[in-house]
Amino acid sequence: MSAASLLLLLLPLVSAQTYHWGPCPTAKVQPNFNLQQYLGRWYEIARLPASFERGTCIQANYALREDGTIRVLNSGLDKNKVRAVEGTAVVRDPREPAKLGVSFSYFSPYGQYWVLTSDYTSLSVVYSCTDILRIFHIDFAWILGRSRILPPETIRYAKNLMIGEGIDLSRMKFTNQTGCRDD
Repeated sequence: MSAASLLLLLLPLVSAQTYHWGPCPTAKVQPNFNLQQYLGRWYEIARLPASFERGTCIQANYALREDGTIRVLNSGLDKNKVRAVEGTAVVRDPREPAKLGVSFSYFSPYGQYWVLTSDYTSLSVVYSCTDILRIFHIDFAWILGRSRILPPETIRYAKNLMIGEGIDLSRMKFTNQTGCRDD
């Protein structure tokens, strides 16, 4: 297979991710993060492109399991069908509870899920970054709300916070949360 053929095959995946030259930014997470208050349903307001996410009405529900891990249930509508995927989140270091690891497969390593800020009742700003040999990085970012719609000033605050942490939001897209079933 030629390099040009390989590039054509990878192009859809590349366009569905956000790549940047250099290492990951060192974003600050929320101090004194309270996992118990964070649990429950969050609606995706906006995100950086992610190949594993598509559709509308995207939401995540976090619940504590008996073994101390967190059940992550992500769901949304894709082609008029409800699609859901279950994963596991863990607090990797009790001294930094806002830095969680999340995995959606027994065989995949835990990816970053860093809560940059949350008021627990309306807004959460989440960031994830994977450094590839400090040459480039792939990042993901989410603005989440306890309701399907957030006021423009809240979204502006969330974006400014991420920009202040060195996160490039030029490719951030809003998630369609209209016409959704209320759970």
